[in-house]
Amino acid sequence: MDSENTETSYRYSKDNLNNEEAQDSEFLESAEPEFTPESESYAADVSSPKESYSAPESVADPALVKTYENAHKIFTTLFDEIGQVIVGQKEVVEEVMIALLCNGHALLESNPGLGKTLTISTISKVVDLSFNRIQCTPDLMPADITGTTIVEEHDGNKAFRFEQGPVFANIVLADEINRASPKTQSALLEAMQEKQVTVAGHTYPLDKPFFVLATQNPIEQEGTYPLPEAQLDRFLLKILVPYPDYDEELEIVNRYTAQSTPVTSRGISKETLMSLQKLTRDVPISEDLKQRTIHFVMRTRDGGAIEYGASPRASIAIILAAKARALIHGRNYVSEEDVIAMSYPVLRHRIILSFEAERSGVTPDDAIEDLLIEAGFLKAKPQENESSGLRAKLPFGSKK
Repeated sequence: MDSENTETSYRYSKDNLNNEEAQDSEFLESAEPEFTPESESYAADVSSPKESYSAPESVADPALVKTYENAHKIFTTLFDEIGQVIVGQKEVVEEVMIALLCNGHALLESNPGLGKTLTISTISKVVDLSFNRIQCTPDLMPADITGTTIVEEHDGNKAFRFEQGPVFANIVLADEINRASPKTQSALLEAMQEKQVTVAGHTYPLDKPFFVLATQNPIEQEGTYPLPEAQLDRFLLKILVPYPDYDEELEIVNRYTAQSTPVTSRGISKETLMSLQKLTRDVPISEDLKQRTIHFVMRTRDGGAIEYGASPRASIAIILAAKARALIHGRNYVSEEDVIAMSYPVLRHRIILSFEAERSGVTPDDAIEDLLIEAGFLKAKPQENESSGLRAKLPFGSKK
């Protein structure tokens, strides 16, 4: 897919990546040669057999070590199963899996009919997690999500019983979440942050793992309620779903106009997923790269095109998501490429552009790309003339 025509594709290539590696030599030396940072595909695209790679020293549990050594086979099986139903959308599927590995929530945005709901439901089946769908509408009430207390009568005795709502599942799909009223959207805040719900003074813990994967349509504005910043910040990633290219759309038509409907089977168990979540946090990252990432996030608060910058939660999210991406790509260290790739979905919903930037046609991804260039993660793109290009439209970074 042409990266110039879709905002979801990572806005970097081998040509504009910074060639100066910031990784500690011990991490580079410990990486297996066949797992190259230049690979832009996820595990399912790699057909050649891999040798097991050693787990980080912080992993002491023998069971976790075994899972780490078999991580490539696990992800290959997982993505192959998802590919039985979902055509293309490799970055989208990978980013949703990164959110699961980080035990975080994800917001998927695209025009209608691009497979957001199908992708989420397919992943829930492949990972063998319980799944509930909430179709958000303006008249949806908080009790329709969390559940309610009802009165039951047995043998003449009345008793209260809590009837669980659809939020009690491992994966909750909040379809068209921006159609729900702010009061109803707030019912998800406690569940997303505390992994529990409180009804009538009683607190009920949610099943582990727990994920909210929400979708929204950016086109229709009538009858929608923009998500408040406090709720947006609780989504680890905002994932943009692009249109398929010609070959992918042809395969979609062939696959879904035949007699048989594509199906999938269980790829990994819930226990394996939770083990991979633990291993994600053990993927090492050099101190230098960690500090550069934090400085990069702090640059979003310096003004310029960005009126409101990202919170420290963004720094946590980028580093954690970069660890998950490194694990998926078969590397036992975090590279610059991982930080660059995850900066877009982590930051695009956490920064608010100034009025001047929006009026100039600047998007959040444009602002993020410019800050990555200023931070030395990307090389500046050559401009055709002085009046063209993003930087000619509006200066970014710190106010001079």
